[in-house]
Amino acid sequence: MKNFLLLMLVLSFVACAAPSGEKKVAGGENPLMKPFATPFQVPPFGEIKLEHFLPAIEAGITANLAEIDAIVNNSAAPDFNNTIRAYDIAGDQLSVASRIFSNLNGANTNPAMQKLAREITPKLTRHRDNIALNPKLFQRVKAVYEQRSTMGLDPQQIRVVEKFYKDFERSGANLSPENQTRLRQINEELSKTVLQFGENLLAETNKNFKLVVDKQEELSGLPADVVEAAVIQAKKDSLPGKWVFNLAKPSMLPFLTYADNRNLREKLYRGYFMRGDYDNQFDNKELIKKMVLLRDEKAKMLGYKNFASYVIADNMAKTPEAVYEFLNKLWVPALARAKNELADMQAISDKEGGKFKLQSWDWWYYAEKIRKSRYNLDEAELKPYFSMENVQNGMFYVANKLYGITFEKRNDLPVYHPEVVAYEVKDKDNSHLAVLYMDFHPRDGKRVGAWCTSYGSRQYRNGKKIDPVISMVMNFTRPTGNAPALFTFEEVSTAFHEFGHAIHTVFADGPYDRTSRDVPRDFVELPSQIKENWAAEPEVLRVYAKHYSTGQVIPDALIGKLEKSSQFNQGFVTTELLAASILDMDYNTAENPAIADVRAFEKNSMAKIGLIDEILPRYRSTYFSHSFSGGYTAGYYVYIWAAVLDSDAFDAFKSSGDIFNPELAAKFRALLTNCGTDEGMVIYKTFRGKDPDITPLLKKRGLQ
Repeated sequence: MKNFLLLMLVLSFVACAAPSGEKKVAGGENPLMKPFATPFQVPPFGEIKLEHFLPAIEAGITANLAEIDAIVNNSAAPDFNNTIRAYDIAGDQLSVASRIFSNLNGANTNPAMQKLAREITPKLTRHRDNIALNPKLFQRVKAVYEQRSTMGLDPQQIRVVEKFYKDFERSGANLSPENQTRLRQINEELSKTVLQFGENLLAETNKNFKLVVDKQEELSGLPADVVEAAVIQAKKDSLPGKWVFNLAKPSMLPFLTYADNRNLREKLYRGYFMRGDYDNQFDNKELIKKMVLLRDEKAKMLGYKNFASYVIADNMAKTPEAVYEFLNKLWVPALARAKNELADMQAISDKEGGKFKLQSWDWWYYAEKIRKSRYNLDEAELKPYFSMENVQNGMFYVANKLYGITFEKRNDLPVYHPEVVAYEVKDKDNSHLAVLYMDFHPRDGKRVGAWCTSYGSRQYRNGKKIDPVISMVMNFTRPTGNAPALFTFEEVSTAFHEFGHAIHTVFADGPYDRTSRDVPRDFVELPSQIKENWAAEPEVLRVYAKHYSTGQVIPDALIGKLEKSSQFNQGFVTTELLAASILDMDYNTAENPAIADVRAFEKNSMAKIGLIDEILPRYRSTYFSHSFSGGYTAGYYVYIWAAVLDSDAFDAFKSSGDIFNPELAAKFRALLTNCGTDEGMVIYKTFRGKDPDITPLLKKRGLQ
């Protein structure tokens, strides 16, 4: 059933453009309330308007409750089919509107949709609680759970039963009526607060700050394409004759990397790291205090020491203590490496007569000087080889070589924005596997970051297989002048990362919704992060990295520079990630969750581990969307946890002498397909044949 996996829609929402205030439409006219007459049943984006969502979601809630009533009121004794499977497939009508409503959220929001989201979010939260805390439904699930070993069920059916029973327990089904009432209040307050956090961050990132440059000499050091992009942004902002830089990474990071004007670098970076921390209407500190308190209360009500214990009990790590032990093991070598990197950069600044102590806004600028001097590598040399089209071709090539699948562009499929491109994914026998949307560039209504989502996962209904519809959403460099979109190598790696999530969803399969693609949070980044390894392999680069204007394959000399610089700045990268992971854990393990001062809490958290002033945690508290609005609460550590798995898994390919080893590729495809059939470590060890080893990660990052 979708209620535990889908209806926790507590982020901000978005819809296709439509005037606000229009009257509701009848169900027969609502495209969300009838079968989609589109190829592969993809959403008919062009037909969907703002006023369609609320009636479709309300109708879906009504239909879902009727399905639950049918289960509860069934006079037959509870069994797998009349209770567990019936519950598993319930909620399809609601999931259609909810998925579209939620997934378009980050990509194209507007004030009218945000207002509607504030109305819909508590409705969905209350609906989820109405089901999760339905005593009669729980008793039927419990009855099957208690008899599961004597009902002739196969191992996968038993796993589904156990998963659902645990869901109910973790959602408060065993609480007293009084505590259930309080839990409902907590869940609703959390959903509203999370939504507001995300709305504030969106405004702070895309609306509330811009760096306007009106003197050409202040552009010293910036590459021509970066300057041209700033001209385009200025025209868009009705500031002709000026240059505008904003907090989108394709604008901000090149400025921090190349701009000689130190004062402007500071101004831009302050605009970034002060988001949500200005004590104004968009400030997120009070929301953080509220969330930490509510989450702690919820966890203790459910029998856990703190919220981190509640979250991590379902993960591979199992306990916060195991997470801290893991993070601290990496922290010492990472921080030592970062301090060495800082010393090298300070030496360059001193040699140039800088006469100042480097600050956080200097890191990218002087790190780039190190890369140029030590590796003779300039990002500007690389970008011409990484056009958006070339990067897509590279991703498709890797997937084809590993799994035999192909990608066919489909201009006949509706899209939710003109920049979105749709592909049909086909298996090696040419059979249909999935639809994949790609949305590469930033815009005002799109939240920051990069992510992969789906409008529908693989399902089985009435003997028919329904294949997934997947969407990759990113914020990468736009085209400038006569040049296509040219990506930095970091953007290339991120594209391969999200593509890895997409391939996971393409292959994930299983007869039951609850367990298909069901993996622990600290496993889910393995399929994505492993794909980043292929992006940098010389064998792969020679296939897809071609100069956008000449078609020349990337020279071996440039590949060699890229290889030699693979450990460049890894102390900084690992340290800022670990710092954010520890900050996230500290919020969710705090002995006193009544935080008086968010700034002080963050400062103390970072001082405790000895984070140097020149590095900020990758996300400061007030814009830490992973922790406070993005579903990674007490879980940001999963990226580095999964990095151990992906490094170890890719080492299997490398050690075999063939990065496309057919036998290993088949085993990894099986891992992706069968990921929900057992616990995460069991699935991983079935692929690898042993426990994961941390050594490949340490070597890859130069920490050993």
